[in-house]
Amino acid sequence: MSLSNGVFYKHGLEENLTAIKRLGFDNVEFNMKSVAENDEDAVYLAKDLIQSLRLRCLTLHAATLHVKRESEIPKAIYYGRVSADFASRLSAPVLVVHSNVWRKLPENLRKKYLKEIFSKLIPYAKNLNLELALENLSYASSGFGKNVAELEEVLSTIDGGGFGVTLDFCHAEATGQTLNLLEHYHNRLLNVHLSNRAHTPFTTETPKLKAFLSKLQEYEYKGPVTLELSSTCTNEEIRATKAVVEEILNT
Repeated sequence: MSLSNGVFYKHGLEENLTAIKRLGFDNVEFNMKSVAENDEDAVYLAKDLIQSLRLRCLTLHAATLHVKRESEIPKAIYYGRVSADFASRLSAPVLVVHSNVWRKLPENLRKKYLKEIFSKLIPYAKNLNLELALENLSYASSGFGKNVAELEEVLSTIDGGGFGVTLDFCHAEATGQTLNLLEHYHNRLLNVHLSNRAHTPFTTETPKLKAFLSKLQEYEYKGPVTLELSSTCTNEEIRATKAVVEEILNT
């Protein structure tokens, strides 16, 4: 079980990470929206805090840009490289990434931009001993990659083998893709994002949540299960979600 620190991204890093430990989590997914865009030195404070709090950074969510035009490609690559540097310094073995391309691009440009971006990011991450995990996106996202067909297009364009997947339950439920994604990618899962619709909390068990977690256990998925909740969630709602998920997993 892990908690994305994106839930506290409006707070300073010390308050952000201390809150995660105080809520009973030993593991964290570091979300790059928790640091200012140009504050590359924030990684040193984050590393010191994570070590002093005895947290483990299991995954890091990259900063993303859904590229609409060729001139934006260098910025998307920069975001990816900085995120990879953060992941390496925080000893996070998995870097969660989006496709980084706009959903309305024509196929020829989509594939061209994908190749240009990931031809730089894949070897950069590999050199840092990071595994990349492509996330399925939400219905409202401006990015490409919401269902199996779209993810397959991305992976077939950029993947030379070994690319992982982050399955976001909230996004998959909104697009009606949960079972399709899980059945197709359970052998490639490196991370799971868990929340109710629109990243709201689970205050009680739901049939779909129980079925999803049961399927993960059936496929012998070993984790992490990362709670990725909206910044509007209260501490009580975070604790409640943690308790609901733990109860299902422990039965």
